[in-house]
Amino acid sequence: MQEKALVKTVSGMLKDPVLFIEFCSRLELRSYQVEVARAAAESVISKRGLSFVVLFPRQSGKNELQAQIETYLLTYLQEFEAEIIKVSPTWRPQSINAMRRLQRVLERNTLTSREWKKESGYIFRVGHARIFFLSGAPEANIVGATASALLEVDEAQDLEIEKYDKDIAPMAASTNATRIFWGTAWTSQTLLARELRAAREAERQDGQRRVFVVDAERVAAEVPAYGKFVAAQVARLGRSHPMIRTQFFSEEINGEGGMFPAERRQRMQGNHSVVDQPVPGRPYALLLDVAGEDEAAEQGGDPAGWALHSPGRDATALTVVEVDLGTLEDPQLRAPTYRCVHRRQWLGVRHTDLYAELLALAETWQARWLVVDATGVGAGLAAFLRRALPGRVAPFQFNAASKSKLGWDFLSVVDSGRWKEPAGNPGMLDSLFQRQLQHCQYEIATGPDKRMRWGVPDGTRDPANGEPVHDDLLLSAALSAVLDSQPWGGTSPALVVVGRDPLKDLDSGF
Repeated sequence: MQEKALVKTVSGMLKDPVLFIEFCSRLELRSYQVEVARAAAESVISKRGLSFVVLFPRQSGKNELQAQIETYLLTYLQEFEAEIIKVSPTWRPQSINAMRRLQRVLERNTLTSREWKKESGYIFRVGHARIFFLSGAPEANIVGATASALLEVDEAQDLEIEKYDKDIAPMAASTNATRIFWGTAWTSQTLLARELRAAREAERQDGQRRVFVVDAERVAAEVPAYGKFVAAQVARLGRSHPMIRTQFFSEEINGEGGMFPAERRQRMQGNHSVVDQPVPGRPYALLLDVAGEDEAAEQGGDPAGWALHSPGRDATALTVVEVDLGTLEDPQLRAPTYRCVHRRQWLGVRHTDLYAELLALAETWQARWLVVDATGVGAGLAAFLRRALPGRVAPFQFNAASKSKLGWDFLSVVDSGRWKEPAGNPGMLDSLFQRQLQHCQYEIATGPDKRMRWGVPDGTRDPANGEPVHDDLLLSAALSAVLDSQPWGGTSPALVVVGRDPLKDLDSGF
């Protein structure tokens, strides 16, 4: 009798994925997780072959839900030769992490803890049902796998569309398998965005729900601690920062366009004045973008016009910032505020002469830090400055990866209100800086590293006067983001500003 009762109980649980998950894993699902679990399970079990798109904000339980649904389906389908395929953009760490999560859930589930097996290092089995973990990296050879029950694409915003269409989509073509595209919002040019549009159109035609988009506000309604966490991220990066908009509020952004629209430029406006001399007792830093004809030639040749420095520019730009250490004490910002108080620009000056002038300026402003572009011809100048100003020079080398990170970091400085331009009648260089902001463009590449190319495209001219527009002053200002990771005395002798990478903070492993 007890055995029959147990069989009846198990049979009853298998009819409802939520009951199965909550009873066998002792886990209470959130309401937005319940909606996805039931819809996905019903489509798989009824062989409806629907295509779902699920957008959850970071750290809101997406990966845990995936593992729970997979465990339920493996248990339900264990009497059949059912196959689930799960594709991630990379093998390491994403596929590896997904396997670890599933194994943890299988081990803790009261029905599967002793029933599951692992085969060939990437296959998990319960009875006759299997799930295969595959990499969707461009170079991965995954042709030939078949998803008879379910095809999952995790972090679909980072998977190349061509790879999906050619190698992955055919896995469900002959089986009418259900498909789930998991991810977080990114640009409108991603695979996830394309499938989102298709799913919404299918919803419109037949009324069957296929799209599940959750934002931070809905998560916070069920998890108050999450709301506090997101509020801190918004304070640190700014609500309009692309990472905040996409990773927490599920808002798509354009994959390319103007990097500093009017709203962002307005946020950069301060109420202080330009000064030619330092105010005693206030800390300052110098930000130097080094340029020259040799460097321009070295960095040129980009057919898309996205060279790190605009070819032909022979200006070296210096920005002097007053560093407000008060925001270091802000528990959410934990970083300084930078007020631009002075700008300089040199055209065709020999670096030996420039070196002497920079030393004089560093002494005049009593600069705590000098961040200097150490790329190409700037390397020698940076080396001499480091020897002359020990412990005060932070060299920065531009390459595709470092410039991308600098762009994201500078946006966090701007969007959190920590960059301030002088008020009143701007000088000639201040006006030139504003024109560079207006003409700065960005382009975000597909992929998990979210690399951004940005700058003033080659050949850009000011429509008002036809003069060329470069980005030397803009690059100089962007170097302020390097200051975030430098040690400052502040009010606490031991206080150190820890360098932060927004992309790592929003890591997909949560």
